[in-house]
Amino acid sequence: MVSRWSRLKTKALVLRQKGYSIGHIEKVFGIPRSTLSAWLRNIKLTQKQKDILEKRSRDALTKARSKAILWHNEQKRLRLVTAENNANIILNRINVDINIINLALAILYLGEGFKKSAMTALGNSDPLILKFFISTLKKIYNLDMSKFKCELHLRADQSPKKLKKYWSQQLEIPITSFTSISDPRTKNKKTYPDYKGVCVVRCGSVEIQRELVFLSRQFCQNIINFLN
Repeated sequence: MVSRWSRLKTKALVLRQKGYSIGHIEKVFGIPRSTLSAWLRNIKLTQKQKDILEKRSRDALTKARSKAILWHNEQKRLRLVTAENNANIILNRINVDINIINLALAILYLGEGFKKSAMTALGNSDPLILKFFISTLKKIYNLDMSKFKCELHLRADQSPKKLKKYWSQQLEIPITSFTSISDPRTKNKKTYPDYKGVCVVRCGSVEIQRELVFLSRQFCQNIINFLN
């Protein structure tokens, strides 16, 4: 019985002799891979042809990887847009008043603030977190800027002078209110360019700390009771 692909055999052999890959021939004629393998197994490619096929294979792999990266980046972008939209929906449902602000500050403090020292303080490497901490304390407890003191915890290769200036500008606190500590254990270790150290903001007495901790812990317990 003659195979329905037999009429294409000669054309397939010609392409293989010209150095085309089995995959390319399969794509051109639609001939099954098993049939092509049987037809073409005795055709020997020159070293030059093998090198060309290898280069084409590498180029195709590089192109496929580039497309995959673009696809994954686009999917990530879409997920971020969805997350942002969902967050905005929730934010638009919230009626912000002084009690909500106080509660948000308390929850932040429960997670990030100093709770075992006789002071109210919070350390972070993100200026946004510290700006929120400072602005809410000023609003709720009527603190002026003279009450805020900052301590920078830096790596050995970071410039205290430059980073005091950076954090002073970010937080709008006078540079004279800053001190710094450099960690000798980080000597000769790489510091990423965007890392500006950890800034600890101290203010007020322990009474503010206690109030924030009591508020946040009681709120968490109330929510647990409500949900259960």
